Amino acid sequence: MSKTILLIEDDVDIQNLLVEYLKNYNFDVVVFANPLDALKTFSAKKETYSLVILDLMLPQMDGFDVCKQLRKNSDIPIIISSARGEVSDKILAFEAGADDYLSKPYEPRELIIRINAIMRRVQKNGIIQVADLSINENKKEVTIDGFRVDLTKIEFDILLFFVQNSEKIISRELLCNAIEGIEYETKGRSVDMHISNLRQKIGDDAKNPKYIKSVWGIGYKFIGK
Repeated sequence: MSKTILLIEDDVDIQNLLVEYLKNYNFDVVVFANPLDALKTFSAKKETYSLVILDLMLPQMDGFDVCKQLRKNSDIPIIISSARGEVSDKILAFEAGADDYLSKPYEPRELIIRINAIMRRVQKNGIIQVADLSINENKKEVTIDGFRVDLTKIEFDILLFFVQNSEKIISRELLCNAIEGIEYETKGRSVDMHISNLRQKIGDDAKNPKYIKSVWGIGYKFIGK
């Protein structure tokens, strides 16, 4: 499943390098050189992002203050990417709420390793975040912007299966075999009924889908990010 990273970095060469490298590992990247613009966008669309990569030496606002502002409004993972490699800078960054710190220059592959490690830690509590959807595997709960959505067990299992197989085309037959409880005699119609109910509960429009896209003649595809 593709994840979106917010990159706050004013060096154009580093921007281009990281964007291209991260794309190779299935990360979408939204870039800001100006931290004030980044904070404004993040405040309005925080559920869009899975992780922040933040430089410290930025125009108009110090990176430490940016980190503090991000942390005030979210528990999103933050990786500091900076040429300032002093121990004192690292201490200040972690005190400001950073989760990790990479001193420039570094191999982009190391950044990928750090990102994946953080993502694993974030999901260890059984919570998967997809846009404004929060899926708690352990509690079998789904919330949208903090508001709980009451799903049946089958609806929850279908949603979780879609998320775990994001961007893949899922046939009705595959869903029937994967999800326990779908009526055997009317498998195809039963799947469509459950997905119709699921769409209604999560506010997804079949004609203009945000999460579940119908694939004519085959089944469905989860497109949420």
